[in-house]
Amino acid sequence: MQLITEILAANARNFPDGLALVERIPETGKRTHLTWAEFYKESLRLSRALRLRGYSRGEKVVHLMTNCLEWLPYYFGILDSGAWAVPLNFRFLADKILRCTLQAEARVMIFGPEFVDRIRAVKPELDTVVELYVFSGPEEMRPRFAMPMQALLAEGDGEAAGRLRPVPLEPDDEAALYFTSGTTGDPKGVLLTHGNLAFACEVEHRHHQQTSEDVFLCIPPLYHTGAKMHWFGSFKVAAPSVLLKGVSPRWILEAVSEEKASIVWLLVPWAHDILHAIESGELKLEDYDLSRWRLMHIGAQPVPPSLVQRWRRIFPHHAYDTNYGLTEATGPGCVHLGMENIHKVGAIGIPGWGWECRIVDRKMEDVPFGEPGELLVRGGGMMREYYRNPKETGKSIKNGWLCTGDIARQDKDGFYWLLDRKKDLVITGGENVYPVEVENYLIRHEKIQDVAIIGTPDERLGELVTAVIQVKPGMEMGEEEVRSYCLGMPRYRRPRIVHFGEVPRNPTGKIEKPLLRKRYAGIYSSFRRD
Repeated sequence: MQLITEILAANARNFPDGLALVERIPETGKRTHLTWAEFYKESLRLSRALRLRGYSRGEKVVHLMTNCLEWLPYYFGILDSGAWAVPLNFRFLADKILRCTLQAEARVMIFGPEFVDRIRAVKPELDTVVELYVFSGPEEMRPRFAMPMQALLAEGDGEAAGRLRPVPLEPDDEAALYFTSGTTGDPKGVLLTHGNLAFACEVEHRHHQQTSEDVFLCIPPLYHTGAKMHWFGSFKVAAPSVLLKGVSPRWILEAVSEEKASIVWLLVPWAHDILHAIESGELKLEDYDLSRWRLMHIGAQPVPPSLVQRWRRIFPHHAYDTNYGLTEATGPGCVHLGMENIHKVGAIGIPGWGWECRIVDRKMEDVPFGEPGELLVRGGGMMREYYRNPKETGKSIKNGWLCTGDIARQDKDGFYWLLDRKKDLVITGGENVYPVEVENYLIRHEKIQDVAIIGTPDERLGELVTAVIQVKPGMEMGEEEVRSYCLGMPRYRRPRIVHFGEVPRNPTGKIEKPLLRKRYAGIYSSFRRD
């Protein structure tokens, strides 16, 4: 199995002038692109520059950028150098950027203009580990503490760089550190190997059968394993991909039409919005050339069967697939529905290519067929460990199986159905919201005595972040006051629904969230979407 750095080199060698990446910015009308030769050259320049400065095997390079044409070349450049790529969520605030960087002990940080203020806020602490700050953005926005990316890349063009020999990489070599957060919200570094990434590439290609004629439209953020690993299937066959910076239905259909996209990965809210725009007459299908669009697949959250049924009525020729995955399994695909299994919409599917699944009880014993239990998976995409966290690693990897923390059951046909989350994670619009982070924010309000965050069902977003607030005796609080107070949080974390009432706790002091979900599921107040 080829490593992904080897696939890139082969693509550049065999298809130097072939279109590799396109970036579309609908708001400005800007469209830029890279060929495979240009993609590889940029990656090689960064790889050589890092190695000349002593950053190779075992070193970690933080990669903090929003989606852009340079994102993937820089990611591959880090991998090619032998260093570990450490992509960070672009929604991370300064404190979490600091915690992840310190935990990784990253000596290099590559960042875009959106993060200057966040980095500056914690730079004294970052300086305890980071030696080199590299700015990828306009010169007029570059902070003085960072060198320009173009200057670093120029070092990779020099005579000394040309004499460097490639770093020999093996499947067992460490490749990337992806930070995820458990229900506590504390960052955990998921350590992936070059073999994990190569395996994910093969899984995606086996599932969706990409050819060089396909065009993949990528909208979700590249820092997440989901977007990249879905792109891997197209990458494997040197097919072009389009990075769309914007998610309105019009922009998506324009991109499909003008770029001749054949594969589009959507989140549930985006699919809902497209259908609504078409059904309401806001957009007319005859205005677009969608003839090459062959596959629509959805991931990152449970998919309502009614959504797929609506989609199939409007796009009857589309193949459909959904994937279940997690960062610890190198993204999507350890369970997938399969394009041929449209009759099983609602299930997460069957074991993906090269994967095995089990459902077990608390004693790690297989449950009787059809009964619910925790879903375990095993395959070539399993992480090596939670970096320097043997306690959490031991909880998640048991006897060679990865414990997902999700509750599922298997039907008589062998398909797995996701029932509930063992943890209290809320997934809204494909984004993970960790209740304790929102609870800790709200409890600081002078009028709030206790608070619980749960998810309640929503057809469009999957779940809505819902707050149950217990006000201090003798005080009064309204929904608008909560709304105003929550403006200090990232938008996707803010409660869309609020209830005022007692927050029940069990004898050990834990919030009884199953009781709250039973009490409030399906009950919506006026405090909804912004």
